[in-house]
Amino acid sequence: MTTTLAPAARPPALDLDARLALAALAMDDRLATAALAVDVNTARIPVDPLPEITISQPPPVAPSPYRTPLAALLHRARVRIETDGWARGACRDEDGRRCAIGAIRAEAASPGQADDASALLLDVVRREFGRKDDTVPSWNDRQAGPRPVILALGRAADHAHNHNL
Repeated sequence: MTTTLAPAARPPALDLDARLALAALAMDDRLATAALAVDVNTARIPVDPLPEITISQPPPVAPSPYRTPLAALLHRARVRIETDGWARGACRDEDGRRCAIGAIRAEAASPGQADDASALLLDVVRREFGRKDDTVPSWNDRQAGPRPVILALGRAADHAHNHNL
């Protein structure tokens, strides 16, 4: 006895609305699977609280008592050494302290202005400390503390002011 099978009946054709509903169900399933995968993949990542970030404001700058450019520059250099600290052996050390030349360079508007202020400070150093072969860096490095440097910058600022420099 031979058995013949009846041909399988074709499913009815789906209209557009039915196909859109099936596609929406398939997409919902894919999105749910992806969301679950994200949850699983990120479950072991420790979450540290963000550190508090504070931005320090520079200290307010007192107005210069001098109106001439070189006198004002020398005054600002003196104030910088008073606030940031004084250094020996380098223009600026790792803690931000500066020597006399480093403070002048930091405050100068241009290299030429820094050179003029340094030359004026050198004149004061040679006149007041008596060594004609001195340079500002060598004189700065011989000092035991910041007091003579601060005084010399103040005297140089006064000299520049009195000579309208």
